[in-house]
Amino acid sequence: MGFRANRIIKIISAIILIFKVHVEFSNEFLEVNEDQINIGLKSKPIKGQANMEIIKKLAKHFGVSTTQIKIKSGHKHQEKIIEISH
Repeated sequence: MGFRANRIIKIISAIILIFKVHVEFSNEFLEVNEDQINIGLKSKPIKGQANMEIIKKLAKHFGVSTTQIKIKSGHKHQEKIIEISH
C-alpha cells in the first residue's frame, strides 16, 4: 500500500517587516532608517484618525495594501510598533 495525497496544500511565503515608528504632529514627512520610521502627520490623534493616516502613508510608501499594515502596539502613543506583511 502506497501513500496517496488526498489534497494539495499551497504554501505561501510571507515577508514580515517590523518597524518602530515615531510620530510628530506638525509637518508632513516620512523618513525610513533601518528599523525605525519617523513620520509627521497633520491629523489629530482623535478617534484613530492619526493611526489611519499612518497606515495609509506607509502603505503608499511601501507599495502595499492598507490591510497589510498593522499597528502591533502603541495605538495611543507616539511610539508604535508596526508590522508590514508582503
